[in-house]
Amino acid sequence: MAAKKSAKKSSKKPAKRTAKKPAKKPAKKPAKKPAKTRRASTKAPAKKPAASPTTPELIAKKRDGGALAEAEIQQLVEGYVDGGVTDYQMAAFAMATFFRGMTPKETAALTLAMRDSGTVMDLSSVPGVKVDKHSTGGVGDKVSICLAPLVAACGVPVPMISGRGLGHTGGTVDKLEAIPGFRMDMSTKRFASQLKKVGCSLFKQTAELAPADRQLYALRDVTATIESVPLITASILSKKLAEGIDALVLDVKVGKGAFMKTPEQATELAKSIVRVGRLAGKKVTAILTRMDAPLGRTVGNAIETAEALRVLHGEGPEDLIDCTMALAVEMLRLGGAARSEKDARKKLEAAIASGEAIRVMEKIVKAQGGDPRVVAEPDRLAIAKSTLEVPAPKAGFVTGIDAFEIGWSSVSLGAGRTRSDQDVDPAVGITIDAKPGEKVKKGQPLARLHVHPKQRRKVASVVERVAGAFTIGRRAPSLEPLVLDVIRR
Repeated sequence: MAAKKSAKKSSKKPAKRTAKKPAKKPAKKPAKKPAKTRRASTKAPAKKPAASPTTPELIAKKRDGGALAEAEIQQLVEGYVDGGVTDYQMAAFAMATFFRGMTPKETAALTLAMRDSGTVMDLSSVPGVKVDKHSTGGVGDKVSICLAPLVAACGVPVPMISGRGLGHTGGTVDKLEAIPGFRMDMSTKRFASQLKKVGCSLFKQTAELAPADRQLYALRDVTATIESVPLITASILSKKLAEGIDALVLDVKVGKGAFMKTPEQATELAKSIVRVGRLAGKKVTAILTRMDAPLGRTVGNAIETAEALRVLHGEGPEDLIDCTMALAVEMLRLGGAARSEKDARKKLEAAIASGEAIRVMEKIVKAQGGDPRVVAEPDRLAIAKSTLEVPAPKAGFVTGIDAFEIGWSSVSLGAGRTRSDQDVDPAVGITIDAKPGEKVKKGQPLARLHVHPKQRRKVASVVERVAGAFTIGRRAPSLEPLVLDVIRR
């Protein structure tokens, strides 16, 4: 028999056991559905999208005379701004364009791609047709200063973006900044707000507006491709379209002091800008005006601003008034504020006679931080008081003045710049005392140089250069009309 064990009670308490949580049941995997049997497709497999052409391929295409597609041009511009397209590649493309040209569609695509490379202003909150003016550049060209407030005084909103002078031509920004306190750097929001409230905003181009143009322009300047009509067209229009305008009046300067030396060159450029502007959905008119002699009687900064302000008082040189009125008439026409040229001139003359043009300019100057008193009293502007006369070497009639030489003479005094990082002296400049067609006596002043006292001994060569810019003949010349042509198509 098996022995029985006696059960003994232990003196120790039994250890407590932690209750274990019941283990989770593993999730059931969904049952695999039986694969469906599919019939073989009779369609060809989808093609992969073609790879974008490389930058060298696009350059070669233009070099060989081909037309680039809109997407290809956009690829180039975006790549250049982003750094994917190098300066030397873009220089090669610019040179290929210089020799091969572009179709209107290509130029329009380039313009829009450059416009869209930065900020594009929205001025839809401003009622009316927004009209701007652009000049291709000249000597003594101070038209924008009197034109903008005059047109705004007639009810057409004028958003105007201007630049600084470079080379022998002056810049509107430099001239307006001669007004004490006047500033042209403002936010796009303030730009639109002032336009709505005052009827005009005067703004300088910023890094945010059409950066592709700024980069390409600097490149063209050092690669001998400045004169390319498609590239000029895209440069001008990309900036103007970026400011949100509805219409544009272009002043294409022709002659010795202009970039376009002949009427044929100017006409080609004018037609290109009008055509491309219309393809972009804008109203555009180009007016060809002479620039053999300086416009008006002053060349400089403060001295030109003072002359432009006098136009708003009903004063000023005949050629400056004529140029201003011709452009203003077209701006009123495009802006829907005039039924005809006669109607436009009547309204413009009334705006000057009533003082409304002056009042608008005072509002602009005040809104942009300047001293509005200079509008009513242009002599308040700081102009160098020391003068050097340039005497006529003989008696006769002034038959011509080389605007190019006068422009560079002004730069030599300090009124302009040869590099974009240079400062200008707002006080120095040149007064033209004898215009083409006027009779002079020997020794009579042809011009006066406005300089600082410390400059007097250093500008003898400038006096000689200015003297050499004048041509004097025995007979009065037959003067050509200022306006050569108006191009609307």
